[in-house]
Amino acid sequence: MPSLRIVLVDDNSEFLKSARGLLSLNPCLDIIGTAASGIEAIDKINRLRPDLALIDWAMPGMTGLETMKFLKARLSAPKIVILTLHDIPLYRTAALAAGADGFLNKADWTSTLSPLLRDLFPDWTEEIERRPG
Repeated sequence: MPSLRIVLVDDNSEFLKSARGLLSLNPCLDIIGTAASGIEAIDKINRLRPDLALIDWAMPGMTGLETMKFLKARLSAPKIVILTLHDIPLYRTAALAAGADGFLNKADWTSTLSPLLRDLFPDWTEEIERRPG
């Protein structure tokens, strides 16, 4: 099974750089693109067709929630996880009610992403666990 293809979306270039670096350490994750805005994310996700998009909640212009809603209206939408610094129950509820496949706090996303990926991609996870490594 091929690697899980991911697009990262955040207006903070330092977070994008850090997240890309951390996720790239896992050979089973393929960061196929990044975007700094909702409009750019829609374009990249439509062109690259990732399995997963990690999208920041708070971005200028088109928020992560608005971006996710636009993408989820399409039949070929990837799994979408909303990331935020503001882990407020209202945000979590709103994101999940609007169709997010997951919601992660940026403060601990590196430790909570793997369990979420196991839930979202059980077939992929089984393959990863079988790979030597």
